[in-house]
Amino acid sequence: MVQISLFHLMPYAHLDAAPRTWPVPHRLLDPTQAHDDYGRYLDQMALADELGWDWVGCNEHHYTPYGLMSNPTLIGAALTQRTRRCRIAMLGSLIALNNPVRIAEEYAMLDVMSGGRLIAGLIRGTPNEYIAYGVDPSTSWERFEEAYDLVLRAWTEPEPFGWEGKHYQFRTVSIWPRPLQQPHPPIFMSGGSSESAKFAARKRAMMGLVRFADLDEARGLFDTYRAAARESGWEPPATHQLVDLHTWVARSDAEARATLAPADEYYYQVLAGPPQHVQELVLTGSRYYHDTAIGARRAAARGAIRQLTLDDRLERGTVLCGAPDTVVRQIEHTVKALGVGALQVRFKIGPLPHDAVVESMRLFAREVLPYVRAL
Repeated sequence: MVQISLFHLMPYAHLDAAPRTWPVPHRLLDPTQAHDDYGRYLDQMALADELGWDWVGCNEHHYTPYGLMSNPTLIGAALTQRTRRCRIAMLGSLIALNNPVRIAEEYAMLDVMSGGRLIAGLIRGTPNEYIAYGVDPSTSWERFEEAYDLVLRAWTEPEPFGWEGKHYQFRTVSIWPRPLQQPHPPIFMSGGSSESAKFAARKRAMMGLVRFADLDEARGLFDTYRAAARESGWEPPATHQLVDLHTWVARSDAEARATLAPADEYYYQVLAGPPQHVQELVLTGSRYYHDTAIGARRAAARGAIRQLTLDDRLERGTVLCGAPDTVVRQIEHTVKALGVGALQVRFKIGPLPHDAVVESMRLFAREVLPYVRAL
């Protein structure tokens, strides 16, 4: 059975044009408007639980209208009170940039508060986040690996312990509370590069893929993950493998495309533009990846993805858009092509209004979700 995750970027989609600089000056944000946005976004996430989604979640970004969630655990705490059934997917806190012990504590709180529904995203972060927090991107992997081990030990070590690492030092660690799910909540990682896919497999974590060029690229990364998992002595279930897709369902294909096309363009050109530019500079000027060739390829690929039209994305299989029967066929094709058992769908894309988002979500729940469950 394919699981469905509603991911929410929580954008500030009220700018008329792409900001010319990064960081984006916060004089462009109206706090009253942002207050209204948070309320609507939480309503959409709570609705997903009501409509039968399996996961609901968000992630962490900084210094940009791309996403209004500098601390996703704040949203996770709100979701523990607004949802009753779905998994709360923090996808997730950037453990290499924050205090790993603090993240271990906050995630444990969410797991206990939600009754054991947390999916714990332990994420390295995009390159621009390191510039935002003044951390050398070339140290990202070693910081990430050490932070990961520290979080896991904080969750599983029953007695106080000390930690003397290269990047983190703690005289004593003993988090309260400990997680409800034992030995710890399921862990989710990004698999956007072969390095990341192999690391997730070695750690027996779920792997997700966001913003890929086409299904061939995505298939290669999932194949890498599965092969590395087998080398590590385990076979990842399909539900450990998630692909993220912009999604829009309407009464006809034409209506869906006419609605999504300008919103998709706004997302890539206005919201994603400034952080993407910084990411490309970091990827070409640092060892954010162990293999610098990976960074150069990723920088070029990300720039190219921004220039694609909606028709290009539909042809490449990187978006779900159409009438319900069309979207069912698109999902069937994606699941078969990639071998995944989890789909992460985004309905709030760019400036799409709240009422339209809710209507499309309800249509998806009524006329797409029942068929997806049978895949």
